Amino acid sequence: MNERDEGRLRDMLDAARKTQRFVSGRTPAMLEKDEFFAAALSYVVQIIGEAASKVSVEVQQEFSQIEWRQIIGMRNIIVHDYLNTRFDILWNAATISVPELIAQLEAILPPFVDEDSESQSDDI
Repeated sequence: MNERDEGRLRDMLDAARKTQRFVSGRTPAMLEKDEFFAAALSYVVQIIGEAASKVSVEVQQEFSQIEWRQIIGMRNIIVHDYLNTRFDILWNAATISVPELIAQLEAILPPFVDEDSESQSDDI
């Protein structure tokens, strides 16, 4: 896998983790009543789909267990048909599909090593 694809997969994973944080302790009813919550959740789900659309066809084929078309399709609905976004579908995507996606991405991606933070035991 090239660096570009790995970067896009990491973008998907980061946005998926944000999605989980956003829905934690909230209910579907809150999604319908709180426009800021709805906008934030829509945005991170949109990011997942946008990043997925930039992953090469080769990597998508290699990791066919990921529902690429559905992920990208969700992004397209949020972006292009935003007035008709169904909160029940958005909620299910965030609470059912996203945890599955996180597990799939974590299985694919090597552990992230931040080369900029070089902590050594002598520095503590």
